[in-house]
Amino acid sequence: MKNALVTGGTKGIGLAIVAMLLREGYYVVATYARDLTAARQCRETLLQQGFAPNHLDTRLQIVKADQASSDEMSDLATFLKKLHHIDCLVLNAGTTLRKSLDETTDAEWEHIMRVNLNSNVFLIRDLLGVIPNGSRIVFIGSQMGIHPHAASLAYGVSKAAVHALAQNLVKVFEKTATTVNAIAPGFVETEWQRDKPQEIRERILQKTAVARFAYTDEIADAVRFCLHNAFLNGSVLEINGGYCHK
Repeated sequence: MKNALVTGGTKGIGLAIVAMLLREGYYVVATYARDLTAARQCRETLLQQGFAPNHLDTRLQIVKADQASSDEMSDLATFLKKLHHIDCLVLNAGTTLRKSLDETTDAEWEHIMRVNLNSNVFLIRDLLGVIPNGSRIVFIGSQMGIHPHAASLAYGVSKAAVHALAQNLVKVFEKTATTVNAIAPGFVETEWQRDKPQEIRERILQKTAVARFAYTDEIADAVRFCLHNAFLNGSVLEINGGYCHK
């Protein structure tokens, strides 16, 4: 059986990816940072989607791993190594900061970079010995790493760096048949977006050619494509509904 990791896998895009990987036959480790309620509801949501209880008991492990914590990420790496092989890593967990540059502190900037970028680098480094040839690594980047967005400079820069990380890691895994790609979603119907004021949502829709937000399953389907296409490598796939094409 193949093993998969999905960081931030208990809600939103991450949960949709977990469900997809379970259907693909993986044993899945899903992490969460602090939201214990979401971690508890994750299993209930999957049951509502038709997964059998024994399937989840034997194929899903939910682990606390805050990517802002070096200790928790080190513990995660130790746990994953005990599985002996990690065949798929979906690095989805992230955080944002809605502040202007002049209001952003050093600590806030470094926190964004730690969670969205650095922790992923260190985790892959620590797992190199258990990532077999022919594995799949997929980062969840963001359209804001491609189209600048004034509301969150730190987030946009961190996601642009995630895209570059995926492309540069291709050289690390060269000639191993392991592929590394990034998905750059546009605006997706998750709690991050649902909590936005309606006038901001309307402005986003006006810029999006299909005039709606993405469904989480549509992002998970892009990850599935990365799993099955062995020639896709070093790509940043934009799944944005034609954002900024109007």
